[in-house]
Amino acid sequence: MVAAVVALLLIYVGVTFAQVWAASRKDEARPSQAIVVFGAAQYNGRPSRVLAARLDHAADLYRRRIAPVIVVTGGSLPGDRYSEATVSAAYLHHRDVPDEDILREVSGRSTWESMLAASRFLRARNIRRVVLVSDPFHSYRITAIAREVGLDARASPTRTSTIKGVTELRYMARETAAVAIARVVGFRREASVLHRADGVPPASATR
Repeated sequence: MVAAVVALLLIYVGVTFAQVWAASRKDEARPSQAIVVFGAAQYNGRPSRVLAARLDHAADLYRRRIAPVIVVTGGSLPGDRYSEATVSAAYLHHRDVPDEDILREVSGRSTWESMLAASRFLRARNIRRVVLVSDPFHSYRITAIAREVGLDARASPTRTSTIKGVTELRYMARETAAVAIARVVGFRREASVLHRADGVPPASATR
């Protein structure tokens, strides 16, 4: 019986990893109502390379008229002068995205919190169809979270991510664990479990 349970667990984790991997290789950008960019680290007003790659991809989707609005997400850590969303908005504005086409979610300190907060003000504007931008490894989980909070979501991961090789595999493993846990306890509870296990504040380098 123990062997059967272990075998089923390994199959479950293996299938979840395959789904996370497959999602990371797909770009499902389609005409939508908004583009949602997930935050990452910023350094005193300057976006990290990871965040800049996400923003460049979102700006490209905007120029391709995938959606007329970009939502930038992410709060700040204690001691930060700027939120991730504020830095992201400034970066996009300097790349010719009009300020009126940028919406800011500045309270979220985890993927779940940011997506929930963004979904509330998007749905208040009758916006439900969105394209989500983050790193490839993040695609499966952010799409599932967006759907859980009431959005019709597709992921369009950046292909210029600086997270590659062994580091990417490590993040794939982390995402596999997050998705596997969330399917049992829900994504809201998974977010708190994952951050407690990490021993770091929710606003980590790649959210």
